[in-house]
Amino acid sequence: MKQQLNAGIIGLGVGEKHIAGYNKHPNCTVTALCDFSTSKLLEIKNKYKNIKTATDSNLILEDPEIDVVSIASYDNYHYEQILKAIENKKHIFVEKPLCLFKKDAEHIYSLLMKHPDLKLSTNVILRKSPRFIMLRKLISNGEMGNLFYVEGDYNYGRLYKITNGWRGEIDFYSIIYGGGIHIVDLLMWLTNDRIIEVAALGTDIVTKNTGFKYNDMVVCIFRFKSGMIGKMAVNFGCVYPHFHLFSIFGTEATFQNTLQKGLFFKTRDQHAEPKIVTENYLGMDKGDLIYNFVDSILYGSKEEVTVQEVFDTMSVCFALEKATYIKEFVPVDYIK
Repeated sequence: MKQQLNAGIIGLGVGEKHIAGYNKHPNCTVTALCDFSTSKLLEIKNKYKNIKTATDSNLILEDPEIDVVSIASYDNYHYEQILKAIENKKHIFVEKPLCLFKKDAEHIYSLLMKHPDLKLSTNVILRKSPRFIMLRKLISNGEMGNLFYVEGDYNYGRLYKITNGWRGEIDFYSIIYGGGIHIVDLLMWLTNDRIIEVAALGTDIVTKNTGFKYNDMVVCIFRFKSGMIGKMAVNFGCVYPHFHLFSIFGTEATFQNTLQKGLFFKTRDQHAEPKIVTENYLGMDKGDLIYNFVDSILYGSKEEVTVQEVFDTMSVCFALEKATYIKEFVPVDYIK
């Protein structure tokens, strides 16, 4: 087994944040970068010395010297680049979403099952929030009692990114896959529960007179295996800061992540003050899941985001997208 990994990164928007994630690991080095933009590559090359650059992703995906690849390209390229990475026996860290269509996800899954030596994970970075890590411990320790309702709002607050960027230019874009996926993953990870049925309604009021052709707002309802219910709002067009409003209701306590602070309620007394949660809400970098991913490749340790969890979250998102069109409850058909 190799003791030193070479990493390549495709897409230098959020992908630039992956460079530090790989280079933090003593047994991994970023050796190649790819982006469509030659000006971006020039800027990057001036910042990071001794790194190969390319505008053609195949030069990274087919390079026998590269062991692990980050796929941080536009969403519509993920599927074909993942296939090429598997074909060339590379481990894959892919930005969400994994891909855009369920049939493509099923194909990727079948290929990975034939190559159990290859690792795949994704960048659902809210799992690294100190505040949410603390909340998960409270839930698992039973301090909140039995959970009965959860909700999360993905307030994007960056309208320009969907009206003046690639998201509005590709053949299909989903705000559920691009943003809501973080809340879906977080809800199942925090509660260790499984979403079994969903419903959703969407609208495009905010972006109606722009070039963006898809829903800019979706409200979703969940039913969990335990009987717990939940709600998620994915709001890309909001006049609001980028933030994840979040509430967990249990029989013994309630947690709320508000714009100003985190709150923990242990009583129904309206005069009692809630406990202020001091753990940082963000406090993480976009590449923070990568160190563990490299460890899993080198030493066989468990990934913080397992390959099955990647497909479980995508399965819920596929059901949600379907529900926005048929306007009925949709059972989640988990890829397996």
